[in-house]
Amino acid sequence: MRRRLLSSTLLVAVIGVLLLGIPLGVAVNRLIEEEATQELSSQAKSLLGEVEYARIQDQPIDPEQLKRKYPDRYIQIYAKGTPPQVTTVGDEPPENHKMTQDAQSENGVYVAVSRDKTEVEREVRAWLLLILALAAAALAVAVGLAIVQSRRLTLPLSDLAMIAERLGSGDARPSKHRYGIQELDRVAEVLDRSATRISDLLAREREFATDASHQLRTPLTGLTMRLEEIVAAAHEPGIVKEEGEAAIVQAERLTAVIDELLAAARRQRHAQTEVVELDDLLDQQFIEWGPVFRRGGRQLKLSGTRGLQAVGTSGGISQVISTLLENSLEHGDGTVTVTTSDKDRSVLVEVADEGEGIPEDLAPRVFERNVSGAGGTGLGLTLARALAAADGGRLELVRPRPAAFALFLRQVGDPGRKRVVSGPA
Repeated sequence: MRRRLLSSTLLVAVIGVLLLGIPLGVAVNRLIEEEATQELSSQAKSLLGEVEYARIQDQPIDPEQLKRKYPDRYIQIYAKGTPPQVTTVGDEPPENHKMTQDAQSENGVYVAVSRDKTEVEREVRAWLLLILALAAAALAVAVGLAIVQSRRLTLPLSDLAMIAERLGSGDARPSKHRYGIQELDRVAEVLDRSATRISDLLAREREFATDASHQLRTPLTGLTMRLEEIVAAAHEPGIVKEEGEAAIVQAERLTAVIDELLAAARRQRHAQTEVVELDDLLDQQFIEWGPVFRRGGRQLKLSGTRGLQAVGTSGGISQVISTLLENSLEHGDGTVTVTTSDKDRSVLVEVADEGEGIPEDLAPRVFERNVSGAGGTGLGLTLARALAAADGGRLELVRPRPAAFALFLRQVGDPGRKRVVSGPA
């Protein structure tokens, strides 16, 4: 591309120089010749006047004086009389290089002034050489400008090609390069926007993979516990049936979690809330987590108001409570108490334990992504708060020591019960 730009610019410059230089050379040649002719004509008329004045004054013509006054000129003077007077001054130039202008009066005086044309040709050649030098300088400037312009155009294009190749290889960093050329800057802006979108897509995919691994761990743990209970109670048919049904419930919950995570990854989760019976939901959670707490020598306790209803999604509320119970099991201590109440136009589900709680410096950031004070993933509470917000509720840390989390849900009859929400952030 650079070679094509150079050749095309040079061609345009040559054509421009030829279109301007040739007419200029012809015009300069004619102008110099016309100036020389007009000078000879003016000298001939002036000399004719001097000769006429000398004849009126009856003074002779002095050739030496004329030679000094008109140097490098060949002068011929003819005057009528008896006999006629003929006067010549200077050396006659060669016939093929001779320029002559004459003048004649009514009294019979004829004057001719000639000069050597070689001097005029020399002056013409000097001007033509100057024009050629200017043309060569113009071509050199054109080549220089073409080189600069070609570098200005080709280097940004090469840079944009490298950026596009980098995007194709997965490096989605915006370049922020601008080149001072409107069209190239627009292409660079489009590539930067594409890089930002690709970066967001990659980040969402990574977050989805991380969130999926975290959210699927709890249902899989519950399913594993149910299967272990089945194996342990294989000699008791009634217990096997009960534990098998619980395992099916865990599998169904696992499927629901996968569906919600996939929808959240595509940003197309439009969950419409419904009336949820908290007693049924909490009973199911106690069935799932009760054996785990018993094996750990800890107690799981339910207290508060029964028969409460809230507006939300069963899957979302179950995941939030399951996350809180798992955190209490792993990071807390003592009895875990789940308390339900109904106040301030909200249905409250509080999960508290008797452990050391959350450090003061960590408490304000406990819901931030990747923040964990006990070697965890730092994702559970972040996702739980996002799920609570998706159902129109909120999840708060109401007491850091010992830790107590409260899930605020909307009451039945809340005006926003049919709100359409997006997936977890």
